[in-house]
Amino acid sequence: MSAAPSVWKQPAQVWAVAFACVVAFMGIGLVDPILPAIAESLQATPVETELLFTSYLVVTGLAMLVTSWISSRIGAKATLLVGLALIVVFSLLCALSGSVDAVIGFRAGWGLGNALFISTALATIVGAASGGSSAAIILYEAALGLGIAIGPLLGGILGEASWRGPFFGVVVLMAIAFVAVAVLLRGPAPARTPIPFSAPFRALGRPALAILAATALFYNIGFFTLLAFSPFPLGFGAMGIGLTFFGWGVALAITSVWVAPILLRRMRLTSVLLLALPLLAVDLLVAAFVVDSPVGLVICIVVGGLVLGVVNTALTEAVMEATDLPRSVASSAYSAVRFLGGAVAPPLAAFLWHAAGAGVPYVMATVSVLIAAACVLFGRRALAHVDQAHPTIADEGAAVLVGDAA
Repeated sequence: MSAAPSVWKQPAQVWAVAFACVVAFMGIGLVDPILPAIAESLQATPVETELLFTSYLVVTGLAMLVTSWISSRIGAKATLLVGLALIVVFSLLCALSGSVDAVIGFRAGWGLGNALFISTALATIVGAASGGSSAAIILYEAALGLGIAIGPLLGGILGEASWRGPFFGVVVLMAIAFVAVAVLLRGPAPARTPIPFSAPFRALGRPALAILAATALFYNIGFFTLLAFSPFPLGFGAMGIGLTFFGWGVALAITSVWVAPILLRRMRLTSVLLLALPLLAVDLLVAAFVVDSPVGLVICIVVGGLVLGVVNTALTEAVMEATDLPRSVASSAYSAVRFLGGAVAPPLAAFLWHAAGAGVPYVMATVSVLIAAACVLFGRRALAHVDQAHPTIADEGAAVLVGDAA
């Protein structure tokens, strides 16, 4: 019996896209350590500062609905390059801005580039990776975890000099990613099948995908409360925030790449979600009670990263297997809804902080994550085919990991 192909032995074009994914996900956390500095330097309120996430995520989510339509007409490579180019341009404009309103606006343009890139990148990796869809998802989640881990650390280092530093850092890194994709993503382009503009909207009419999208919407409120709001009550400088969220990102990477596949081999996919989501709710509730203790809050943030890695991988696998739709359509429809959930959380958390205290945003996040768990619990019948297909997916993932160890 021949060994399964290693998840790490991939064609050059897969590595090019994976590297660009690392850089793209770095962009999410890169801004995190400088949020208090931006608020101080540009004389902005925390609510205004949190709109840096909202403008970015709203545009990312809405644009996700048309990315499959665009990529099916101009091709995956062109879509990836346009997305990367937009991120370079708008991150440079952010770095050169003189007001918080300008940064908020340019972050929206950045979100458009991010949408074109991220949804196309996942479909590209799944289609080109050796070892099947499970190997591709592991690789994608590894890129996500690495990017989210490195982003805050680099943001903290560059942010010590100036709040503009992380934005200039994104310009350089995304330019490198652009060159990598342009040079390494070669070979004959697959035949294009134009996807109707309405495809992602109709996709959300599929019960399984709709349930997963609703789950992700409420889950992302918890995710981005932890990521985007926590820098304010922590009270650290840029480097302290960067190191905290570096630990968070490393924890997320470890569980998404190594722990989640083990759980998914031994349990039904919905069972993994129903285990992880309540654990995340407990962690967020504890954060509400220890919010005045920097040490306690740091522990909750890092523990939250451990749980988030499991949920991310489980949801990604579920979406890829939930329907018979093209993966780019399923990814676009699902991602549109989940990013809109993330867009709501940061300014709402900042508003609740000033209205009722620093612990209240975490209580709100706790309730939201429990609603996400309820979506899975009450939607289990519609997700039954995902659970039934899961042993095949899990066996494939196990074979890939065994092949790595051989």
